[in-house]
Amino acid sequence: MSIHMHMRAVAESEIRDDHTWLAAFMSEAWDNHPDEYAAGIAVSIDKVWGGVNDLYAYAAADVLDADAAKPWELPIYGGRPVAHSADADPSNPPLGILEPPGVSQAADFLASVSFDELWKVASAELVRFGRDEPQVRQGFLDCHRCLQGFYGQAATAGHAVVRAVWA
Repeated sequence: MSIHMHMRAVAESEIRDDHTWLAAFMSEAWDNHPDEYAAGIAVSIDKVWGGVNDLYAYAAADVLDADAAKPWELPIYGGRPVAHSADADPSNPPLGILEPPGVSQAADFLASVSFDELWKVASAELVRFGRDEPQVRQGFLDCHRCLQGFYGQAATAGHAVVRAVWA
């Protein structure tokens, strides 16, 4: 079974805070994902987004300032959930919105954190995502770099990020 976390950058003024509308918007964005990915306005992580969040969380105490806000949560789970309306299709995906200030914080975090330092702390926990540590490391590095570029571009544009989970 394939499951993806799909993130789409969009001007906050274009977002309707309505689950049904956002689900349709994200469905259309998913249909156009290759073009949107190439344009840098969309990104998706297949199955391991929780592990990418863990990469940041495991290392938070050792690599990041433990007294700071939790910027490591922003790239994957940041923002607020969008509640289903009473008449929403129950098969619609879980949705969330990270508003522009949070997108900027996520971009700053991703630009400033060292993947190598994170990996030193978190690798023992994350190797469970595969048997070959260099291959697992490369997969997480690819996700990290992808998120760096995506959030950096979204922050520069002043965009929000809408998130959906597709199964």
